[in-house]
Amino acid sequence: MRTSKFDIADYLDSKEMIAEYLNTVLEEGDNEDVIIAIGHIAKAIGMTKISEETGLSRPSLYKALSDGAKPQFATIMKVLKAIGGQIQVNPIST
Repeated sequence: MRTSKFDIADYLDSKEMIAEYLNTVLEEGDNEDVIIAIGHIAKAIGMTKISEETGLSRPSLYKALSDGAKPQFATIMKVLKAIGGQIQVNPIST
């Protein structure tokens, strides 16, 4: 039997799916998980497109959104805007 490597980016094919994925990671994951998830979304949309919209080079994007990276908050905000996302704060229900 032949198998292929699972890549979540292959399934992030709508704004709704992207939002659901990122919201789930924000709720359940840690800082590193969120950075990696944003990288998956950027890959799904296209690193070239994200690079053009953010003004960051493709190699810089790959580096900033890779496992173990510690990107600046400004970089995350640029990428979030380019992928069509935003940060919204809601009160935590007790």
